[in-house]
Amino acid sequence: MATINAQPVSATPPGIPSKATAQSQLNALTVAAQGSTTGYSRDLFPHWITISGSCNTREQVLKRDGTSVVVDSSCAATSGRWYSPYDGATWYAASDVDIDHVVPLAEAWRSGASSWTTSRRQSFANDLSRPQLIAVTDNVNQAKGDQDPSTWQPPLSSYRCTYSKMWITVKYSWGLKLQSSEKSALQSMLNTCSS
Repeated sequence: MATINAQPVSATPPGIPSKATAQSQLNALTVAAQGSTTGYSRDLFPHWITISGSCNTREQVLKRDGTSVVVDSSCAATSGRWYSPYDGATWYAASDVDIDHVVPLAEAWRSGASSWTTSRRQSFANDLSRPQLIAVTDNVNQAKGDQDPSTWQPPLSSYRCTYSKMWITVKYSWGLKLQSSEKSALQSMLNTCSS
């Protein structure tokens, strides 16, 4: 067993932009009517692929976002502590934590990913270089489902600024569209940011 991340960590994915950068990215995004989910399947976004050794994407995020995470020889987290910034809850079992796709896979499909190759969808679903994956309370993630910010925002209102910056930069980085109600919700959330 190996201890990883001995220092406290506050579930912060990489690549969260400043308010100014997120604003310019939001302004640059194409607004369009939401596409259809016709043909969508989670299987079209191969996820939790092997990243390193026996560690898959989910396990990498659990290690990154947790504190004092201990993993077994197959890279499964056997203990640790995870703080969910969506709702402010702390969990001590990896089974209580989901890895949220900040921009849900079905939302990406409706926003342009339906025309992508499977390889590109796999890269999106396992993106560790942008703030697209985050460890959060499982039932909060399940309540979110595939909703965009016009119908779902983190219960912890103090996290909505960060959430909007994450959502915007993921959509911008991957060239996805957004609908007008989603853009309005993101703008309102971004307006709560101090920086």
